[in-house]
Amino acid sequence: MKRTLHLLLAFVAVPFVAIAQQTNDSNTPLHLMQPQYQTPYGVSTQQEVRKTMDRIFRYLEQTTPAVLENSETHKAVTRYEDIDEHTQLRRGDFRLTSYEWGVTYSAMLAAFEATDDSAYLRYATDRMTLLAEAAPHFDKLHREGKTIDKLMRMVCDPHALDDCGAICAAMAKAQLRDDSLCLSWAINSYSSYILNRQYRLADGTFARTRPQHNTLWLDDMFMGIPAVAWMGRLRGDTRLYDEAVGLVHTFAERMFVPQCRLFRHGWVEAMEPHPAFFWGRANGWALLTLCEVLDALPHDYSRREEVLQLLRLHIAALAQLQGIDGFWHQLLDRPETYDETSCTAIFTYCIAHAINEGWVDALAYGPVAQLGWHAVERKVNSRGQVEGVCVGTGMGFDAAFYAYRPVHVMAAHGYGTTLWAAAEMLRLLQRQHPKTNDSAVHFYHQEIKTDAPIFSVDGETEF
Repeated sequence: MKRTLHLLLAFVAVPFVAIAQQTNDSNTPLHLMQPQYQTPYGVSTQQEVRKTMDRIFRYLEQTTPAVLENSETHKAVTRYEDIDEHTQLRRGDFRLTSYEWGVTYSAMLAAFEATDDSAYLRYATDRMTLLAEAAPHFDKLHREGKTIDKLMRMVCDPHALDDCGAICAAMAKAQLRDDSLCLSWAINSYSSYILNRQYRLADGTFARTRPQHNTLWLDDMFMGIPAVAWMGRLRGDTRLYDEAVGLVHTFAERMFVPQCRLFRHGWVEAMEPHPAFFWGRANGWALLTLCEVLDALPHDYSRREEVLQLLRLHIAALAQLQGIDGFWHQLLDRPETYDETSCTAIFTYCIAHAINEGWVDALAYGPVAQLGWHAVERKVNSRGQVEGVCVGTGMGFDAAFYAYRPVHVMAAHGYGTTLWAAAEMLRLLQRQHPKTNDSAVHFYHQEIKTDAPIFSVDGETEF
């Protein structure tokens, strides 16, 4: 019986051995086997990127109305002269006066530049114009001591950089593009707060008195500095360029950690030592600040190079920390923390933008941006909502605080950042020459017109 069983097992095993031997190094090019990627891999098409952009746009257009209404009856208020203490912005899924929507307005302007689709431009200018033209009427009521819509109060009487910096920068860019827009009242209200009323350290660095006295928030690099730089551009005032670059320097002096070339999220004047928690989105705001300042500065500005060098150091470090599925982590240097969409979108935008502007090398960083975009687009659902985004986050000095922050599809930080990344990826695909070669994404200095493997690149590409 035992001998029979052995013979039966031997007989059954033969086909499996034969099958296993059918594929080997001699008869099969194993390097052509298809990897099991968790995130799509390869070169995006412009059509694919545009499809994702448009899906987000349609969702936002439907869910963020540009309408004034009576807060009790919800009937539209169509004349500014009829604004009273019962008038408010019609509520949608997101707030039209938040810093996240300042990012969204800038992203819509960039999307228009990338696509020439006026729908993106109208989205931004219609809403910014509504805010700017309605604001003086709300401001009059506010000065009379009447309670006004809390969203419009952020325009009339900002209380923090979060209230004003990102929208001020977006409005300045829109006004520079089209001087017929009537955005001046809001721009002046915002910039007056930023330049004259925001709390600062003794050396002029933007600061807060929470959670400790004289605390620097990395977020405030973006919430304040780009607006200063763009105001310099709008007003032709080189002193504002100087102030913007000076603020970049004083933030970096305290918050950029040279050993790892990342920014700590928080710095407290009275704290020693200064812990370094490299929160993803805050590092995104810092890198986005550098891009925005470089965009605003004249090309011959004397201190431009120091901003550029900081950007290059930061991008080099970030490229090394990108996860294998294209995302960056909630805490950048802690791969056990979750993949976070908004920081991934910001880094994708900034790296693609730096390539397009000639600040960093496409050959080195193009594949990083492409992989980042694949990760981000995977998080845009069928409705056009952006998933996997960390909700608003304060400051902490322990890893658990950051690692367990919730994510939510209504976290507004994911929308403008993803649109901005999409717009810049379109520009990247229009300007650069990415190609999958020998299964890997490469960027080339010339268009590659073959799908065959490229075995020599020397002057002109040989196939």
